[in-house]
Amino acid sequence: MNKNLLRACIKLEQRKTVRFRVNVSGIVQGVGFRPFIYSLAKKYFLQGFVLNNTLGVKIEVEGEREKIKSFLSEIKTSAPPLAVIQRIKYEKLAPLGYAAFEIRKSRKEKEELVPISPDISICHDCLRELLDPEDRRFAYPFINCINCGPRFTIIQDIPYDRSRTTMKVFRMCPDCQVEYEDPSNRRFHAQPNACPVCGPQVMLLDAEGRKARVADPIKEVADRLKRGCVVAVKGLGGFHLACDATSPKAVATLRKRKYREDKPFALMALDVEMIRKFCQVNQDEKNLLFSSRRPIVLLRKKEETPSLAAEEIAPQSKFLGFMLPYTPLHHLLLKEINLPLVMTSGNMSDEPIVYGNEEALPKLGGIADYFLIHNRDIQMRCDDSVLRVFQGKELPLRRSRGYAPQPIKVKVFFNEPILAVGGQLKNTFCLARGDQVIISHHIGDLENLSALISFEEGIKHFLKLFHTHPKILACDLHPDYLSTKFAEDYVKRLGRGASLIRVQHHHAHIASLMADRGIEGKVIGVSLDGAGMGDDGRIWGGEFLVADYLSFTRLGHLKEVPLPGAEEAIKKPWRMALSHLKGAFGEDGLELALKHLKKVNPDKILMVDKLIKKRINAPLTSSVGRLFDAVSSLIGIRNEINYEGQAAMELEMACDDKEKKSYPFNILKEGEKFMVDPGPTIRSVVADLGKGERGDAIAARFHNSLALIILQSCRLIRERTGLNRVALSGGVFQNMYLLQRVFPLLESANFQVYTHNQVPPNDGGISLGQAAVAHYGRKIKKEQKIKCA
Repeated sequence: MNKNLLRACIKLEQRKTVRFRVNVSGIVQGVGFRPFIYSLAKKYFLQGFVLNNTLGVKIEVEGEREKIKSFLSEIKTSAPPLAVIQRIKYEKLAPLGYAAFEIRKSRKEKEELVPISPDISICHDCLRELLDPEDRRFAYPFINCINCGPRFTIIQDIPYDRSRTTMKVFRMCPDCQVEYEDPSNRRFHAQPNACPVCGPQVMLLDAEGRKARVADPIKEVADRLKRGCVVAVKGLGGFHLACDATSPKAVATLRKRKYREDKPFALMALDVEMIRKFCQVNQDEKNLLFSSRRPIVLLRKKEETPSLAAEEIAPQSKFLGFMLPYTPLHHLLLKEINLPLVMTSGNMSDEPIVYGNEEALPKLGGIADYFLIHNRDIQMRCDDSVLRVFQGKELPLRRSRGYAPQPIKVKVFFNEPILAVGGQLKNTFCLARGDQVIISHHIGDLENLSALISFEEGIKHFLKLFHTHPKILACDLHPDYLSTKFAEDYVKRLGRGASLIRVQHHHAHIASLMADRGIEGKVIGVSLDGAGMGDDGRIWGGEFLVADYLSFTRLGHLKEVPLPGAEEAIKKPWRMALSHLKGAFGEDGLELALKHLKKVNPDKILMVDKLIKKRINAPLTSSVGRLFDAVSSLIGIRNEINYEGQAAMELEMACDDKEKKSYPFNILKEGEKFMVDPGPTIRSVVADLGKGERGDAIAARFHNSLALIILQSCRLIRERTGLNRVALSGGVFQNMYLLQRVFPLLESANFQVYTHNQVPPNDGGISLGQAAVAHYGRKIKKEQKIKCA
């Protein structure tokens, strides 16, 4: 055939009209994806439509083959910044002769798990408009666009449209409607779109709920804060309690009213320059502060912070938790006051964050002098996230606003949906389906009715939002956890076909890290925390495991000692000091306790000694968290705690960073297994106390010893198993001093070392591990049934 004729035929083929149906899944709703597709289709002169559905985004395009090819390629390479494309499926169809390209109304399809965007901090464009006197949204505290603003906290159902959010009560004015319908405008289909004419408004109330008649409520609040008042400020996911962070009196007032004696408060500053007056900020930390998620970031405090009430804000701490403003309201307030503010969760201690206007006055009226509220309803409460940076990577301590409910993509594939309900403290739950796990926002400690109601409300909302009806539930082994009781009741109500899988606490910790980091196969799991029920019914917490998703073997653990008074021993670390002294010195431990625990009533020490001797309400525990408590009490740091983990945290803060020495310890081998005896460590601590050694040196030596214990235990397991990958999980690995020492020790011994990156090492991450373990347990049972058949 003539070459010219062949080329002409090829060109005709390329120009031939074809039609493709494209389904895009991931975070593609509420992030400007439809306007992006509309503009892309116009760019390539394509016809068809795009719409949101319960699968994600559905596209049909018709046009020349080559142009469609370029269109599909650009979807992947030029998607909106907030979009997270997980999967693109397309099929070729016969042309229908579409006349134009249009955005169609959302449709409900078959039930699928459609990811929802987290709330996003105000973008640069909206911030510029917010501060521009010539802009029609100048100083409007609810300015937003397709690239920023509330998402998760206002959505009521999917597909994500204004009619399915709490913004549905605000009818857009003509100007906003024009923007909303203009594909070239960045507010095109921005569901929370609003302006001062048609959108939500702020108002200032006093403690009795009376509305203040002021021209500018935000300016008035700034003035009241400068005068030392406490103000409840309604934000994205609930209320903050705010006060002037430079006023020791204001911070002390907030502490007293909130019944929060020592636990650190979070801070908000206008910009990084303000933060740098008080803290060291490296580039990775700066990037995290400025990220669209805007979490609280734990930063090293400068030695001198004269203008900040640092000791009142974070007693006994070397770190301060700072965040930058993430809503337009925050920006206006911080710009007006030009001071750092305490911005702590709006709740009474141990209660869930308050998020409704109606509940704010009765619940926070005894704390706040004033209320800065607004009339945009919050559908789902959501606390601030808390992170720190370790080795240039994120280490979450609380994963919530800005992160939830963004799915975590895992290598596990969940053929059947699973609901994992987490633990008792720092609770989160998760939904697992396909190759995605959606972890809830931070629920908190399930230790009262309010927290349980919040937990149940969250689960109900997630099941509705993600159109998921799991019949498999996973929970902790502990029968008294409220999450466990909920799971048991839920499975009973589901009836036939439903199943409950109980997962050992420390196995869940290691499995959560494996899923977090995409690890497959067996690992050496080092799981250290305060407490978790073992499969023998005892209280574990210092565990050296060989684990994969399916099972684990407990090869080593900390030597057990009594936990005198059970819960009382957790609240009163001096009890653990006595227990460990007796473990190290035998009956001489009592005399040493009376000598060194000088601030404790001797009669109480004698009484607890009887509990230990007679083993009355004194279960055995292998907890490393309780070992921290014991040392903290012994060296005079903390005999009683006011919040969970306080004694251990203050022991970490007491460490001399330059101290290199460590204490001895014993590893007792029992066949293939071993036990770590901290007796020599405790004896050395007592010896140093007798020599008058400084507390900061003793604290550091203890930490250095624990790092060596971990190294030696991992070496022993490697010798016996050949495994080389070490997974560090559990609440103890929130301790930065310990992490900074154990990580290089293990790496220098040629271990591959893994820490958390997407979920917390504490109990806020175990729901992920529970889901993974439950899936593999279920999978193996099914395979066994098939083999038997």
